[in-house]
Amino acid sequence: MATRIVFVSKRNSLRSVLAQAVLAHIAGDRFSAVSCGNPKHVGESVHPAAVWALSTVGIAVPQVPPRGWNDLARAGGPRVDFVITLDEATQLLEPSWPGQPYSALWTFPDAAAADDAERAAHIALQILYGLRRRLELFTSLPLQGADPAAIRSDIRDLGYMG
Repeated sequence: MATRIVFVSKRNSLRSVLAQAVLAHIAGDRFSAVSCGNPKHVGESVHPAAVWALSTVGIAVPQVPPRGWNDLARAGGPRVDFVITLDEATQLLEPSWPGQPYSALWTFPDAAAADDAERAAHIALQILYGLRRRLELFTSLPLQGADPAAIRSDIRDLGYMG
């Protein structure tokens, strides 16, 4: 059974989409990644900078439109092993996730809020490379049978990578 991960960002149009796509690309079917955002701020579509960054490195854009966390966080929703939030302000507003999954904060800048398209694209590409480094390390962790406290600590520590 695949390890299930939820990536959370404010709008679910750029950072969390990049994380979902990168994990699917590098980990195949060992992990099942979905993304979501704050229901009050969810974007209408994937941000053009995310599409550009993913196409630049040859990674497929997820074919799921941006969505809020309501369906994922409801009681009886899908079981989640990890929740990785990509900005601090959003983490403070998140609901309680069913099943008490491991959680971590991996802060990245809000490229979707950049003042021009070229700057947003540049930031998106930097985010993509940062996520890829962290996710490559994450996928190499011995998640099955390891000490839960050590796993929690390792995943949180990945959030401090430069």
